[in-house]
Amino acid sequence: MVEQRNTRDVAVMPALPAAGVGSEATRVEQARAVAEVAAAVQVAQMTPRDERNAWLVMEQACRRKGLADRAFYAVKNRGSGPSVHLARELARIWGNMDYGVRETHRDDDLARSEVLAFAWDQQTNSRTSRSFLVPHVRMANGARKPLTDVQDIHLNNTNQGARALRECIFAIMPADFVAEAQEHCRNTLVNGDGAPLQTRITKLVEGFAQLGVDVPRIEQRIERKRGQWTASDVADLTIIGGSLKRGETAVDEAFPPVLTLDMVTASASGVDPSA
Repeated sequence: MVEQRNTRDVAVMPALPAAGVGSEATRVEQARAVAEVAAAVQVAQMTPRDERNAWLVMEQACRRKGLADRAFYAVKNRGSGPSVHLARELARIWGNMDYGVRETHRDDDLARSEVLAFAWDQQTNSRTSRSFLVPHVRMANGARKPLTDVQDIHLNNTNQGARALRECIFAIMPADFVAEAQEHCRNTLVNGDGAPLQTRITKLVEGFAQLGVDVPRIEQRIERKRGQWTASDVADLTIIGGSLKRGETAVDEAFPPVLTLDMVTASASGVDPSA
């Protein structure tokens, strides 16, 4: 179940129990939450964002390699694009925004949780939210693995919620602001940290070796021999490496094993090449 809402000129209130329901502590919490929302709107309208300054700060932030390294993801089944890390940083820079992920309900009998992701521009009072169900399972080796540990379930909900949060934040931010941020981050990855291209390639290869990826698998992925790699190839590989390190994709998904002639022949004859 996915819910999307955009509202303007109407105060956005958090989900609260119905009036008259619950203990005195619940009613106190209701009043506190309503006051907090009203105060946030008032402060945002009294101190509106400086959009020109936000653009300048965004450009400076996207020139930092630390942010650029985390600004994109590349996952086989989901494609590639700007990451939740970039979304959060742009929301911080844009200012007067509230966003987050909440687990609203957990059902251990049905082995699923209901999660809510939202983003709210307190200055324009524009809000978008997504509510969805997350099964308590994790994909492992192409099969679903049930999750029973409380911490594993929490982490799984958080990971699924982060994807929805990214979309919520980008949905209410200016599209050209987000697009230019991506362009700056991409340029930062292409230009690197000032080191010569061959030095960056050597460092990249060493990093992939620690993840169990050798040069032939990298060459197969980008369809070029190492001596022909460009700065753009290094940028692409940096993005893939970041997704591997963050656990967003698996090595064999990002870099399928290189098929040798013997393996192809064995497979064609019905023999298991790994036997």
